Amino acid sequence: MQATTHLTSKTQYFLEKEELYGAHNYHPLPVVLSKGAGVFVWDVDDKRYYDFLSGYSAINQGHCHPRIIETFIEQAQRLTLTSRAFHNDVLGEYEEFITKFFGYDKVLPMNTGVEAVETGLKLARRWGYEVKGVPHNKGKIIVCENNFHGRTISVISFSSDESSKKDFGPFTPGFEAIPYNDIPALQAALQDKNVIGFMVEPIQGEAGVVVPDEGYLAKAAAMCKEANVLLIADEIQTGLARTGKMLACDHEDVRPDIVLLGKALSGGTMPVSAVLADDEIMLTIKPGDHGSTYGGNPIACKVAMTSLQVLVDEKMAHNSAVLGAHFRKELLALNNPHISIVRGKGLFNAIVINHPDKDTAWDICVAMKQNGLLAKPTHGDRIRFAPPLLITREQIDECIGIIKKSMESL
Repeated sequence: MQATTHLTSKTQYFLEKEELYGAHNYHPLPVVLSKGAGVFVWDVDDKRYYDFLSGYSAINQGHCHPRIIETFIEQAQRLTLTSRAFHNDVLGEYEEFITKFFGYDKVLPMNTGVEAVETGLKLARRWGYEVKGVPHNKGKIIVCENNFHGRTISVISFSSDESSKKDFGPFTPGFEAIPYNDIPALQAALQDKNVIGFMVEPIQGEAGVVVPDEGYLAKAAAMCKEANVLLIADEIQTGLARTGKMLACDHEDVRPDIVLLGKALSGGTMPVSAVLADDEIMLTIKPGDHGSTYGGNPIACKVAMTSLQVLVDEKMAHNSAVLGAHFRKELLALNNPHISIVRGKGLFNAIVINHPDKDTAWDICVAMKQNGLLAKPTHGDRIRFAPPLLITREQIDECIGIIKKSMESL
């Protein structure tokens, strides 16, 4: 039985509005937030919480980071949108900034993370037919089981989550799913000469922060290069300092052929995503082949530059690496019998709950909410912990105390 908590009349008012007028496609914790700053959020009754989800890593820089908000407001008062029918005076500046920042020839700006995924898939297919010479409409892209790359029709076509697929078919062909963190399975799949790309999350986030074996990404990259197959890294949730490096692939010095970015690229202010690749891949797309009304809009471009610079200036990757290791050490030190696994990298972590009641992870999250910390279960028995990267050691220790107290309330 899922735990319930007393709701104030103000909270109940907003929940009832959503229930009555909104689609029922989410099952949030029963908390209504109205304000955020740094690592904290406040609900409509002005209760303060630590945010340990960070908008699924969209708020790495912290809620309402002053520099990002200042940039947003300044550009919003100047020029918001031109569409790509015309040039604007920010896009080129942003394109130069982000390509030099990550070391790629070109960028294709989009909005949401799943738009970046779809763009990456289209780029890979175009490259496969025009450059690699795969017979038209025969191209195949390898993905991993238990992946999460979004919820468009094409993306759920290669999902192994049945709840994402039920009654949404027919599905898009051209994908083969192999086990994650399985080099022999990848080696076998690459024998097919029609394989164009291998798309992978460096760490599987939605699956419960599943970290592959050390060396997995480097071996996969080498195998893809030998087979003339593009390595497409979905860094939308793992990138931008979340795991202790600017990109999770950096832990193994892997340079993907295509990098997909989103979420924290705007510091949590608006949908901004980007696809990075070199000329051989990117220039296969010609005018009219792909686009987006809002992609590359002036606010997004300005905000993305500031968001990236904040990560560097405030040494957030280093903070993530150091405090992430401390956080996992302290979680393990709890010696709680209901925590079967602690895993993660940087400040991207999860615990797996060992309890016969399938709702226990939810109940723990409700207890943590009551004690002042917000997190959310995934896949039933896993709880992700991903606070903003400006969190301090003292705050981490306080949150460990909240987690300990909440676990003991079982």
